[in-house]
Amino acid sequence: MDNRAEVREFLTSRRARVTPDEVGLPAGTNRRVEGLRRTEVATLAGVSVEYYTKLERGSISGASPEILDAISKGLRLDDAERAHLFDLAHAASPVARPPRRRNPKSWQPHTSLQWMLDAVTGGPAFVRNGRMDILATNTLARAFYKEVFDMPGRIQGQPPNIARFTFLDERAHDFYPDWEVFADVTVAILRTEAGRDPHNKELHDLIGELSTRSTDFRARWGAHNVRHHGTGFKTFHHAVVGEMTLAYEGMEMESEPGLSITIYAAEPGSESAEKLHLLASWAASEYAAPTRAADVPLTDKKR
Repeated sequence: MDNRAEVREFLTSRRARVTPDEVGLPAGTNRRVEGLRRTEVATLAGVSVEYYTKLERGSISGASPEILDAISKGLRLDDAERAHLFDLAHAASPVARPPRRRNPKSWQPHTSLQWMLDAVTGGPAFVRNGRMDILATNTLARAFYKEVFDMPGRIQGQPPNIARFTFLDERAHDFYPDWEVFADVTVAILRTEAGRDPHNKELHDLIGELSTRSTDFRARWGAHNVRHHGTGFKTFHHAVVGEMTLAYEGMEMESEPGLSITIYAAEPGSESAEKLHLLASWAASEYAAPTRAADVPLTDKKR
């Protein structure tokens, strides 16, 4: 794949972010570039200026893991950024094998996976792909993401998509009290997936749609930030029960590479735990446990 523009933009954006002081180099005077010069990155990575310039211009195919690791250290990349650089190099290889890909409209969780999701009764649990389609849920996750499921304009059979909700549905600004942070994270997850699976047409279609319809998305996409979304705390304002602060854990699925399971939980005895319990009671009266997210009717009330 010709991903030279992606490589160039990523490396130049990371280089611009690092100052000489941060890496123990003299700042000097009359600097004409933001951040480090190419010569400084080459020195830090232990490669020639000519070779680093070639890499930064996008000719990354064939770069050894040792070279990529040295550049990662020189640019002070975090774990997600380092993995992204390796993904870009892998995608540029003429013999690269594409990751396993599924049609999100037809993929179904195996029976034991749905049993596992349904066994999580204390918090929302769901499966998503790197495109941020919700593919399978327990009942509480269906209720938690109520507005993502009933987003206006969602086509029947199309999986609910967190990124599309974040940028194209005004209700997202209420659901995410700190919307700016959630928007940053959403774009970083999509950028990470684009590096991992650059040939994914559905992903490119989503990015194109969001870039066309959302200036907020377009500005963030140009930043080339990436992220591993593993664990932490988030605050939500749910339309039914109000504000909740929840811990989350994201786990990659060994049996389904490219998919991840996310589980939310509240601190025991907290106000958020009480609200999550209320949401579970409400969900039990509203929804039957789904087997696949896209198959849940777009109307909320059981008939």
